[in-house]
Amino acid sequence: MARKPLVAGNWKMNGDIVANEQLLTALRADLGRALLSRVEVAVCPPYPYLGQAAAWLGGTGIAWGAQNVAALPNGACTGDVSAAMLVDLGCQWAIVGHSERRQMAGETDAQVAARISICKLHGVGVIACIGETLDEREAGRTEAVLGRQVDAIAAALVDPVHRLPAQRVVLAYEPVWAIGTGRTASPEMAQAAHRFVRERLARQGYRHANATRILYGGSVKPANATGLFAMPDVDGGLIGGASLVADEFLAICRAAAA
Repeated sequence: MARKPLVAGNWKMNGDIVANEQLLTALRADLGRALLSRVEVAVCPPYPYLGQAAAWLGGTGIAWGAQNVAALPNGACTGDVSAAMLVDLGCQWAIVGHSERRQMAGETDAQVAARISICKLHGVGVIACIGETLDEREAGRTEAVLGRQVDAIAAALVDPVHRLPAQRVVLAYEPVWAIGTGRTASPEMAQAAHRFVRERLARQGYRHANATRILYGGSVKPANATGLFAMPDVDGGLIGGASLVADEFLAICRAAAA
């Protein structure tokens, strides 16, 4: 079965009520049903703006999700937001394991796996991020790093409790050295990493590896999106800065739908 491309916008810690409304208005106006039949689109704003996204995107076919999720179902976790709360806000997706969370908050592979498990429990789709630093790539350790990260993700996915449908499981390869730097992996570099990730998932016993969408993230722009998305194992993008500019994000969505 063909994998429908997904383009997800990670707004990170950006936006305000007015700017968000302008962006959401543009997306609602220009992402019509014909385009959305060929590409799935989601936006992931900061937690305080999830309600605003729901109000503006409900009924449009555009999904919204969160940038993280607590690893526990509830309790004394000040500052965290649970998967059940995300469901209350209509979230279809949660990003887990983003490199900024791994680096700034010290999130481990085990914690990422725990977040995947809690999403499975509540039926929230997962966008699980992986990627190597520049030092790791230059040391020839890209596959070792990706393998370790994928193995933790696969262990959570193959756990028989509360399986997610294959279309609700997404991985995002984000080479850390390309995030927000203006540097981008070449289409061939992205393809090699994505193929490795897919084969590693299968080797670890995840039987939906061929159906799993693997997104590329790392300074994706309209100018390079078409070349990246043309690769056979690149199934869309997790978009950072360009997702805050309506014209750029829409152009990337069109490139994925082509």
